[in-house]
Amino acid sequence: MSARIIDGNALSQKVREDIAQGAAELIKQGVQPCLAVILVGDNPASAVYVRNKVNACEKAGFRSLKFTFPVEVAPDEVFDKIAELNADPSVHGILVQLPLPRQFDENKVLEAISPEKDVDGFHAENFGLLLQGRKSFYPCTPWGVMKMLEAENVQLSGMEAVVIGRSNIVGKPMAVMLLSQGATVTVCHSKTRDLHFHTRRADLVVAAIGKPRFLTGDMIKPGAVVIDVGINRLPDGKLCGDVDFESAREVAGAITPVPGGVGPMTITMLLANTLESARRVAAAKA
Repeated sequence: MSARIIDGNALSQKVREDIAQGAAELIKQGVQPCLAVILVGDNPASAVYVRNKVNACEKAGFRSLKFTFPVEVAPDEVFDKIAELNADPSVHGILVQLPLPRQFDENKVLEAISPEKDVDGFHAENFGLLLQGRKSFYPCTPWGVMKMLEAENVQLSGMEAVVIGRSNIVGKPMAVMLLSQGATVTVCHSKTRDLHFHTRRADLVVAAIGKPRFLTGDMIKPGAVVIDVGINRLPDGKLCGDVDFESAREVAGAITPVPGGVGPMTITMLLANTLESARRVAAAKA
């Protein structure tokens, strides 16, 4: 058996077309969606991520603002820029690219962003709303995963789901979103005693552990849906996920590739959150 490939590029393109149409409609009302991105330091991967986000904005008809700071910048300078952007009514989304240099407390930086402009979905207020099952800006990667599962007609209600990883960015919100759709969710992590036991009984496995090719075919229940959130660069420069794709695809029923799986959907949902923020502003003006 060879698993069905869940094509994140194709779904992302379709969703972005809808987002671009929504942006065009807002522009007619005098509101152009705008995302401001803050980049601190010279991390090459972060620079690529920021460039991709800015390019995606421009293709969707959004306005994008990019602010770069040297690695040794005093945190107060960045906080001042965040405060300025919070107060700018033409800016609908603010994103600070992580990771940040050592002089920063990342939690304080994320909390400095207005919840109404927190299009990454990392602010404690938005995370709290998610936990309560209320409307909020959802973290982009797990929300992108949910959109992929929806597009594949995966019936989550009653499913046994295992999430490998417990980060605030992916693992925890992923578990909450799956719970909200009726799945029975187990969150595994570095302290889990028998990971194979959990993954082999799962109808759905979401791997977000940050270890290259960690989840192998012998750890997967035949026919399971496997979502690979990881993105790792190997010594030869090639990218791979947290799933050993070749062995897993022979067991799984459906699987996301890396690249071309979850990654494109993360940026797409960032655009969706920014568009929603702009819509709220337009509605308040009406």
